[in-house]
Amino acid sequence: MNITTLGSTGLKVGRIGLGCTTFGREIDEATSFAIMDYALANGITLFDTAEAYGGGEAKEYRKNYLGVVDNREVTDEAHSSEKIVGRWLASRKRRDQITLCTKVTTNHSREHVSQALDASLERLQTDFVDIYMYHSFDSDTPVDERVSAMDQAVRSGKARHAACSNYDAEQLREALQTAARLGMRPFEVIEPNYNLLVRDIESETLPLCQENGIGVMSYSPLGAGFLTGKYTPDRNAFPERTRFHVIPGHADIYFSEKNFAIVDKLHDFAERVGVPALRLAIGWVLKNPAVDTVLVGARSTAHLDNAIAAEAMEIPAAWHAELSA
Repeated sequence: MNITTLGSTGLKVGRIGLGCTTFGREIDEATSFAIMDYALANGITLFDTAEAYGGGEAKEYRKNYLGVVDNREVTDEAHSSEKIVGRWLASRKRRDQITLCTKVTTNHSREHVSQALDASLERLQTDFVDIYMYHSFDSDTPVDERVSAMDQAVRSGKARHAACSNYDAEQLREALQTAARLGMRPFEVIEPNYNLLVRDIESETLPLCQENGIGVMSYSPLGAGFLTGKYTPDRNAFPERTRFHVIPGHADIYFSEKNFAIVDKLHDFAERVGVPALRLAIGWVLKNPAVDTVLVGARSTAHLDNAIAAEAMEIPAAWHAELSA
């Protein structure tokens, strides 16, 4: 596993990171433990979780937004991902080997962020997280308050680096300018969605990050599983316990005639060159030098094997050009 430095943070991480969103939602605790053990044994030391990752949260989401009350998760435990990671850390005694990231969902006021961080630390059974992140942009909280809340989190010692996820370039630039104006710590890491189908960060966000030494840890190299080819346009036929089955709203990002055509072309290309489509998709993201780390979710250790193989694979320039097109 190649090692990289996450922006200007000084954090040394592998080119592959472990996305823990599946824990307690799509896979049970025993399987989650096995995946974390396997990840660490293979040099994957960045574990990414969030207060919103949980079987209970997914069930509540379907109830509130879809009016559906059913059981699709392996557990309805709230915050199951953080809790499972915390129980693993307590069991394995490997906290010093893990770069740990978690996220606060909404209400980015100083008071709430402080409370949410304390709650996450309790669930994770640790005194600090290496990276604390806003899960998405909160337009209801003024930028001065958002920047100040993260500055406070870092100054407290409970978080080592402030970060944001799902910010666009304008939102990130505003936060950086505000931090400079207030003399506070800037966001040092960003976590964007990035894959063959979602490429909007290429034009402005990635250059902005490079200019400011911001680490980039991208997620969903397989488009939440869409690029695997396991989905059809029928939204009523999601395979059970897949990402779109548990969180159907994610399908809105990907389900279009154009994207299904791209998936077909990817799989045709994979057959032609004799390399699995999943490996090509992850390898294409890893080929971008502006991305420090690629987060990979897993429901089995085989999914990690695929990512590890993609990291080790050479992608010829001609292949990369065709994939990019």
